[in-house]
Amino acid sequence: MASRSAEVSRKTKETEISVSVDVDGTGKSDMSSGVGFFDHMLDQLSRHSLIDITLKAKGDLHIDDHHTVEDTGIAIGQALAKALGERRGIMRYASVDLAMDETLTRAAIDVSGRPFLVWNVAFSSPKIGTFDTELVREFFQALAQNAGITLHVTNHYGANNHHIAETCFKAVARALRFALERDPRQPEAVPSTKGSLKG
Repeated sequence: MASRSAEVSRKTKETEISVSVDVDGTGKSDMSSGVGFFDHMLDQLSRHSLIDITLKAKGDLHIDDHHTVEDTGIAIGQALAKALGERRGIMRYASVDLAMDETLTRAAIDVSGRPFLVWNVAFSSPKIGTFDTELVREFFQALAQNAGITLHVTNHYGANNHHIAETCFKAVARALRFALERDPRQPEAVPSTKGSLKG
C-alpha cells in the first residue's frame, strides 16, 4: 500500500508554518503553535483521527491569534490533500455525533475534492480563556478549503464553551478517521461515478 503521508511548509509575512501528516498513523501529535488552547484542540484532532501530525508554527501573535490559526488550517489541509493524492480506496463519507458531558456535536464529511463548510455552531462567549471562539470556525474553513472536503458541523446543544469547541474538533477527527479508512471492497477505486475526486 502506498504511503499516505506528506509535509508542507508555508511562509508569509504573517506566519511561518511546517506540518507533517501521516493518515495511517496512531494519533501521535507534536504541536507548537504558540497558542496553548489551539494546541490542545489540535492534539484532539490528531488523537481521535489517528492521523499523526507534527506542527511547528510561528506567527504574529503580538497582533492576535487569527493568522496563526487560519494559516495552520491551510497548511494541515494542504498536507492532507497531498497525502491523499487521487483519494483511491477511501470510504469517502462519514458522519459522527459526539457527546462530551452536556454537549453534543455532529460532524459530517464528504472527502469530495469540493471544498465547502456549513457551520452551525454558536458560542455564548467571545473568549475561551484568551482564545477567540470565532477562530474555531476560521480553522475549519481553512482546513476544508485546502483539504478539498465538504464539512458540515452542527452543535446540537451545550453550555460550556470549552466543551463546544472540543466536541467540534473531536467530532471532525472521528469523521475524518472513518472517511479516510481504506475500503477493503474497493482498495484501488476512486469512490465516485465520475472516476475523479479532484473537484
